[in-house]
Amino acid sequence: MVHTTLKKLCDYPEYLEKAACWFSEKWCISVDAYKESIQECIDLKMGVPQWYIVLDDKEEIIAGAGVIENDFHDRKDLKPNLCALFVEEKYRNQGIAKYILNFVKRDLGNIGIKKLYLVTDHTKFYEECGWDFLTIVNGDGGNLQRMYITSTSH
Repeated sequence: MVHTTLKKLCDYPEYLEKAACWFSEKWCISVDAYKESIQECIDLKMGVPQWYIVLDDKEEIIAGAGVIENDFHDRKDLKPNLCALFVEEKYRNQGIAKYILNFVKRDLGNIGIKKLYLVTDHTKFYEECGWDFLTIVNGDGGNLQRMYITSTSH
């Protein structure tokens, strides 16, 4: 894995703008939506939402992820949800995504959150990372999505 630094945005408010723009570019959701959620993360410090970025040695964002209450599906009881996990293409297959997932699970476990959920089409990857298929949910657009679950305990 290249030399990287993972930062919890609640501890690094100076990255709010840069991170919001980066996530927006990757997921085609408005910069303002990310700014609002990241600002809430900064204000709360602990709890949900939480946002994480990975920087390379030049301080460029190369990966990131968030944890929000609901990732656009009808099962509001299945919360919180991992969202927006993305690794820049040239940094893939170096363990960065797994590192983020493990960090997020530990981080949430440390604040008393016992389970984490995820909607995804990337089933093989998440199953290899220890996530278990839970159920099918309806996305906000009416599409069926696979919901996964993992424990945050060590």
